[in-house]
Amino acid sequence: QVQLVESGGGLVQAGGSLRLSCAASGLTFSSYHIGWFRQAPGKEREFVAAVSWIGDLTYYADSVKGRFTIARVNVKNTVYLQMNSLKPEDTAVYYCAADARINTLSRNEYAYDSWGQGTQVTVSS
Repeated sequence: QVQLVESGGGLVQAGGSLRLSCAASGLTFSSYHIGWFRQAPGKEREFVAAVSWIGDLTYYADSVKGRFTIARVNVKNTVYLQMNSLKPEDTAVYYCAADARINTLSRNEYAYDSWGQGTQVTVSS
């Protein structure tokens, strides 16, 4: 059974930083692309960042490019999302997700098969 567990969320002031972690179990982690998505209250879930199964390719949403960094450590079955220069508009529940189709790294949430429960990030102004 695939399990993804996010951690590292919390309350931070604008301009601050947080590092989210996504720990995976029940899968051959190095065979999956991993994505981060977020959903703010009253809004649809949106793509944030993704990293390929081997870690050689990354995608970012324009809204986070230059501020967020996604990285994976396959020996730890973990993907990290380093978030710097946080803004109030980054406030959302952040989810990690796994995609077994390693031929294409996707920004589309429907490409991802397994999801974590999410971690809340709140950025105060």
